[in-house]
Amino acid sequence: MTSSNPPKAALHFGQVVIGPPGSGKTTYCRGMQEFLSHLGRKVVVVNLDPANEGLPYPCAVDISELVTLDDVMDGLKLGPNGGLIYSMEYLEANLDWLESKLKHHHDCYFLFDCPGQVELYTHHNSVKNIFAQLSKWNFRLTAVHLVDSHYCADPAKFISILCTSLSTMLHVELPHVNVLSKMDLIEQYGKLAFNLDFYTEVLDLTYLVEHLSSDPFFKKFHHLNVKLAEVIQDYSLVSFVPLNVQDKESMTQVLRTVDKANGYCFGDLEERNLQAMMSAAVGADFQFSTYPYHTV
Repeated sequence: MTSSNPPKAALHFGQVVIGPPGSGKTTYCRGMQEFLSHLGRKVVVVNLDPANEGLPYPCAVDISELVTLDDVMDGLKLGPNGGLIYSMEYLEANLDWLESKLKHHHDCYFLFDCPGQVELYTHHNSVKNIFAQLSKWNFRLTAVHLVDSHYCADPAKFISILCTSLSTMLHVELPHVNVLSKMDLIEQYGKLAFNLDFYTEVLDLTYLVEHLSSDPFFKKFHHLNVKLAEVIQDYSLVSFVPLNVQDKESMTQVLRTVDKANGYCFGDLEERNLQAMMSAAVGADFQFSTYPYHTV
């Protein structure tokens, strides 16, 4: 008698796109969806943000069919932050709804557009538990954490976002890629104190702390800033990939970093499409074909 093993469930690869409000998560999902489609990758976008209205991309699964922020705020008399937390707890309690929706999409690459409330990724457990359940359903996900590049222009804010990024990495417990978004606008925010590599590689932060100490306001917090910098460097986990969502080379760099993090392997066709796109003589910059520029 021969025994037959049950077939293994198919793997699903994708990204959970997280980050503070206004960091460009929805714009990233739209741009990455079009970029992946040009490469021949079958991709669907899942909107998990109950506050998202007027989505600028075709949406395969939309949490608004289950719960919306406006309904929660009106019905339970909650503010935006409390409403988002309740919505994520409600989704966690109704994961069978999410599973039934995702089952309709086979052999797809998934982009999960997530809410922009920082607390959901630093110490609240609902989103973490949702990601953990997706992993149990054989989703191999990378957390793409978007941070607006304008924080580089302010040393104090940059240290703050480093702490937030580190806390998010430790709490979410997924392969993680931190991205500095809107790099095409960084010159508008003022001159950087150091070159860009200092910020993307998170080099010796003692220079940044010393730069802060030149400001009379921050000088009195010097000891606190030193300790924060030590925590960040002791973990040695945080680094950033710069992103201009309109630039093909920048999108390629981010995509390859994400694919390396979650183990996705290029197929021959996709690699050929990528080479053809990068060698195109006309249209050096990647342009959205359908939707106007929109940032969430």
